[in-house]
Order: sequence, then C-alpha cells, then structure tokens
Amino acid sequence: MSNAPAIVAAQEPIRRTPVALLDLVRGHRRVTAAFALVALLFLIALLSPVISPHDPLAVSPDDSYLPPLTPGHLLGTDELGRDLLSRVLWGARVSLPVAFVAVAVGLFAGGLIGLVSGYAGGIADLLLMRLVDALLAFPGLILAIAVVAALGPGLRNAMIAIGIVAVPAYTRLTRAQVLSLREREFVLAARTIGATPLRVLLRHLFPNATNALVVQATLGIATAILAEAALSFLGLGAQPPEPSWGQDINYNARYLSNLKWWMSVGPGTAIFLAVFAFNFLGDALRDALDPRLRRSG
Repeated sequence: MSNAPAIVAAQEPIRRTPVALLDLVRGHRRVTAAFALVALLFLIALLSPVISPHDPLAVSPDDSYLPPLTPGHLLGTDELGRDLLSRVLWGARVSLPVAFVAVAVGLFAGGLIGLVSGYAGGIADLLLMRLVDALLAFPGLILAIAVVAALGPGLRNAMIAIGIVAVPAYTRLTRAQVLSLREREFVLAARTIGATPLRVLLRHLFPNATNALVVQATLGIATAILAEAALSFLGLGAQPPEPSWGQDINYNARYLSNLKWWMSVGPGTAIFLAVFAFNFLGDALRDALDPRLRRSG
C-alpha cells in the first residue's frame, strides 16, 4: 500500500498542459505554418469592421454586377450592388464563431458521455452507446437539418444542431481512449490509494486522452464550417441580409448561368481556405502529437 504513490508516478503517462503542448509542437514547421494560417483567419474576422472597404449591407443599385478588379470593388458586386469583398470578410465573423461553439458543444457533451461510458462499463455503457448509435443512424447533415427545422432557423439553433451531430465522434473517441487506459497500472494504483471515480476520470484518464481530442476538435472545426455553410445555403443558418458564406453562395448561384461567376467565387474560396487551414492544422498536430509518427520522423 505504501508503494502505491510510487507506482502512480512510475506508470502514469506524462500529462500535457496547454503550455506543454505548445512546447511539444513548437519545433514542427508544419504546425507553425498551420497556426499562422489559422491566426490569419481569426485576424481577418476580428479586423473585418476596420479592413472592409464598404458596409457589407449597403445597397447601391447603380453599382450592380460590377466585375472583379473594378476600382473600389476588388471582388466585384452582387445584384444589389453590395461589395462582395466586404461580405466575404464579414462572413468570417459568422462562420468561425459558429464552428467553434458547435465544436465546444460536441466536445463537452461527447467527452463527458465517453468518459462515463468507458469508465463505468456495464449497463451504463450499453445505454449510452445505444443512444450514440441512434444519432449515428442518421446522416450528419440530415440530422442537423432536422434539428434546425424543429428549433427554427437561425445561427444559435445551427450551432446546437452542428454540436449535436458532432457528439458521437467525440463520445466514441473518448470512450476508446478510456477503455485503453482504465486497466493501466497507474489507474489501478490510483484506485488502490482510495481515489474517487471522479478524481480518476478527471485527474488520470481525461488528461491522457487530450491529444486525440485536440486533433479531433481541430478537424471538427473544418467540418463545422462546412456544416454551417450548408445550413445557411439551405436557409436554415444565418438569415438575410446578414453576411454568410453559405447564404451568399445560394443567393448568387442563380446568376452563374448568366456568367456572373465572381458572385459565388468569393464566398466559395473563403470556405475552401478556412476548411483547408483547419484540416492542415489538425493533420500537422496529429503528426506532432503522435509518438509513433515522431519516432518514425
């Protein structure tokens, strides 16, 4: 019994705090480049009121359908004469916060369910995982549409819907991590010295599952951006005249047959760059945090 704390110290994997994670990935060029790209996106969203050349809601019928590179309108204008560059910049203030809130909802709910399910086992694990399987029975976008349709269109409900769709992925990932860790020596030693289940979960299991969750959350942000754009495209997310990448693509797609291609290219390119940035970051973090990949490198 007296050697139990020593067993914990000897057997428990090193817990990584956020500062330690930053130290670990600091030397990886791909991670640095990915962080720089994501930081640029956030900087654009933060400074969009300052750097936008025009009011994204300002209507100017005399300037309708102006092509790209027109003086004063780098990306051109739409049917109502609204500056497309300004709407793209302001659209970042919609898509990025929605994606982060949705991922936070999915991570918190899914992580909590996965911790309880993986550690408790038995009937609790059976019931919780059948609930997750019920969510997985529906395609993600269809489930999100159903949730928003039930709650009503709007950004807040879109966040909730995307978060609910993300719950199964975080639940299954957290549960898998807990199942692989709960029989390890440091967990058994913690139980031996009288640690409560809550302390075992929060102090010993969850910190050692954070690497996989960080990578999944980063990739999940890219998926959430696409989901928000899809819901806004269908009229279930941001409502007119609020700038939104998905909504602007839907509004301007009707003019593609008239060769007004630039009206959809701006928001479409913004979605591509945002999704690429977070997928790049997630892939780089996976390479940096996976010890097997680090050894092979």
